[in-house]
Amino acid sequence: MQLTLFDLDRKTIEDISHPSTYKGIYSFHKYWGKKPTESIIYFIQKYTSESDIVLDPFLGSGFIGRECLSRNRRFIGIDLNPLAIEHSNFLLTLPKASIFKAALKQIEQKVKRKINESYLVGNSKIASHYLWQGDNLLKVWLKPEIGRNRIELEPTSFDLEKIKQFSSYLVRNIRKPTFFTNSRINSNNQMSLYDLFTPRALSNIDLLLDEINLFPENIQRALLLTLTSASGQMSSMVFAITNRGKTKNQISNKVEVGSWVIGYWRPELHFEINVWNCFESRAKKLYKSLFELDEREYQKYDSIDILLGKKNGSSIINGDCLDVMTKIPDKSIKLICTDPPHSDRIPYLELSEMWNSILNKSVIFEKEVIVSNAKERNKKIHEYIEKMKSFINESSRIIADDGILLIYFNARNKQSWKFLEIVKISNKLQFIGAFPMEYSANSVVQDNRKNGMKTDYVLVLKKAGYIINVKHELEQIPGWLVSIPEMALVS
Repeated sequence: MQLTLFDLDRKTIEDISHPSTYKGIYSFHKYWGKKPTESIIYFIQKYTSESDIVLDPFLGSGFIGRECLSRNRRFIGIDLNPLAIEHSNFLLTLPKASIFKAALKQIEQKVKRKINESYLVGNSKIASHYLWQGDNLLKVWLKPEIGRNRIELEPTSFDLEKIKQFSSYLVRNIRKPTFFTNSRINSNNQMSLYDLFTPRALSNIDLLLDEINLFPENIQRALLLTLTSASGQMSSMVFAITNRGKTKNQISNKVEVGSWVIGYWRPELHFEINVWNCFESRAKKLYKSLFELDEREYQKYDSIDILLGKKNGSSIINGDCLDVMTKIPDKSIKLICTDPPHSDRIPYLELSEMWNSILNKSVIFEKEVIVSNAKERNKKIHEYIEKMKSFINESSRIIADDGILLIYFNARNKQSWKFLEIVKISNKLQFIGAFPMEYSANSVVQDNRKNGMKTDYVLVLKKAGYIINVKHELEQIPGWLVSIPEMALVS
């Protein structure tokens, strides 16, 4: 089965600016660096041939790697974020559904009972949710044995004593995270894991990690990503939603379970959810996706040098793209397709720190190409622009004469676009045009942010002085622009 959301036999060029919502394996993890698959596939199929090399210097979730290899293109992916590397490697080395299911069953036999014992209530039932108002426990929920309506109980001294048993718990398997003071994502440099999770949750996450870490690398990676994907719902950052849905002038007093909103928002009214239930739910979603896929394995190489001598495969590199790209030979890349950090819009590494600490992966924050609101990081717009100019320069060197550079980008202010000045100054690349790209998955953060953007733009560039017959076709895309978007759209 071909894993793709875009098929040129069934869709047209007009479809690429209106991506579908992510499905299956691509919707498994909440990692946000997800590029719209349709446009990527269009350019891979239309403007590259088998064995050509495609590069993504800001890899993100790694969807592009699987799409390239499934079409027999070679692929190089680079990212500073360890979570991005793990997720990309996961997509290229998916475990068989049967092996993943067996691993999940083994973990269930080892720790499910012990985890559930930590959520026992006085009647020997297992709690599914705890509703908290700050540090005050308001309600305890149970799943019904029959039907769908939850059972709500008033907290008892038994419940409070059970919680107290974990009050001095010290986490064992998760490295100490590094947080910065950034109001945009509600973090501060004094924050710790204990601000994000209850001690009981951390104890149960440790139990899961004890077992996950015993598996071979391939299945261990899938299980760890299952855990990180579920970790937001395991935290104290799950909103309790009240007064939802005003119908016929009546407001419902029912409390509903919200979700973890990406960032470190810790609502006063929130839920603590049974850790096993969160893990199992995410694992079942992954199993279903694996079951629906083919079991083709893709070749991976540890270095770019090895990949260059092969006719297929990939090289996934954890590092600073500005350093790694210097090792790529001149004119060796047919397509560069990337979604770099958009100035100060999303501080990827800061947001990933919870996940990377669970993965026990170290992070080099200093190398990130970003503008951050965290004062202690000193990541200002000037440095960002200079690094993006370096990226453009290296791209112009390594791209083939008939190659294409695609940059997914948008920013709120004109200054953030200034890195594109290097295109005019150096005269090595030529701007062909751009088209708007709707977000293919709704974002609670994006929808609720003041002046939140609803689209990115795909900037299309080619080697200056060489003719590539792409403009006529691309002009068919709704909203096609012949000038850099910031000139018309940013005040």
